[in-house]
This record gives sequence, structure tokens and C-alpha cells, in this order.
Amino acid sequence: MRSRTKARLRTRYRVVKNTLVIDLGGFKRILSSASQGGGFQSARYILNHQVEAHPVSEAHARSKRLTDPARYMRRLATMLGVGEKPIGLMTAVPMKQLVISRERFGDTWVECFATVGVTNAVRAGEWPEREGKGKQASGAGTINLMLITNACLSGAALVGAVQVVTESKTGVLRDHAVPSWTGESGATGTGTDVVVIACGLRGRGPWHRYSGTHTIIGAMIGRVVSDCVRQGLAREKQWRKSQEVRQQ
Repeated sequence: MRSRTKARLRTRYRVVKNTLVIDLGGFKRILSSASQGGGFQSARYILNHQVEAHPVSEAHARSKRLTDPARYMRRLATMLGVGEKPIGLMTAVPMKQLVISRERFGDTWVECFATVGVTNAVRAGEWPEREGKGKQASGAGTINLMLITNACLSGAALVGAVQVVTESKTGVLRDHAVPSWTGESGATGTGTDVVVIACGLRGRGPWHRYSGTHTIIGAMIGRVVSDCVRQGLAREKQWRKSQEVRQQ
């Protein structure tokens, strides 16, 4: 039986000022919840752009000021020379906190790029705070997870990959007892998390009909995502300490 091994990074990327630019090396099938290019798409580039942090209670007002995040990201993509329709994400997490994890088993490899912030953490099911009410959460509070594989995933496997990514993220948050910004225990994510799954086009890469937690590729996804979230939480903790020192 072929053993699971750590793989050399296959996906090219660069950080341009405050933007992570991931070059997939050609068009990939992508499923994401991104503000630009969300849903089922084909794209070559993924952008993760740092924006200014805002309190949760200002989210509605901010959305009025930034009326079209997708248009903003398309303009940014043009400025960066990567075309007009990449997959575009936003975060308040500095790009110096970027973490990457990768694994390979046989002819299949999986890579995860992540920026992790939890000041905006929330427990699924919590009722949204009304504008101007309650406490305010501010700072770098989004978990953006970008998963790339050379495998060719069925539609069901793409959705299954999103499920495994989410379960893995939530598991690490629970392991580290991350609370909701409202003070509730057991945060399951943040209110602005984004997941991106990029896989090979049909006929280009190892075929996987399923990707659940009982499959090898599902296990690989779980491992790289958990690794990234753990690394990201550690870096986020260091970032908070550095901010506290600056404020003293």
C-alpha cells in the first residue's frame, strides 16, 4: 500500500502588498462562497485581499459604503494583471499570517492556503446582533480557506469537500475552546468565513466521485485544513499580543 507523504507545494502563489495571488496554472473547476466568483465557476486565479477591520455592528453600514465587493475585486484583479474574473475573497487578517499545508497520497495531492482570524467568531445558530446593539467585535476576524487539488471531483464531491473543510475548521475551534465574540462558548466559525474548493477539469486528474470523511481524499482535506487552522490560531494569538504591546 502506498503511504501518505508530505508533498512539495505544487501551486504557485505570491503576495503583492496586501493581496495573496494564487495562480492555479490554468483553469480549474471551482466551488466557493467568495464575494467575487462565488458558486460554481472556472477560474485560474484566486485572490485573498486584506481590507480594513470593522466592528460587527458596522457591517451593515460598511456594506452600504462598499456597495459592490465583486466589482472592487475585479478592479483589483485588473490592476494586478490577472484578468477580470478571478475568485476574490476579502479579509482583515494581514497576509504575513498566511499559512499553507499540503499532503499527497499516490497520484493525488491536496493543498490548503488559509488566513485565520477569530475576533469575529460566532456559534452557528446565534441570532445576529441588531445594528447598534450589544458588544462590538473588531480586528482580524475571518477564516478564509482555499483548498486546491489536482484531483477531478464530481459535483457531489465538491460539495462534500466543503462539508469536510467546515467540519475540520469547527473541530479545531472547539479543540481550542474559541468563544463567540458575544461571549457564548463553542464558536463554530466566524460570521464572514469563505471556503474555496478548486479541482481539476473533467478528465484532467485522478477521478473522485466522493470526498466524505470515509474517503482518502476526505481524510487528506481534513488533515490540511486542520493543520492550517491550528497554525492560523497560533499566529492570530501572536498578532493579538503584538497589538496589545503596541497599545501599551
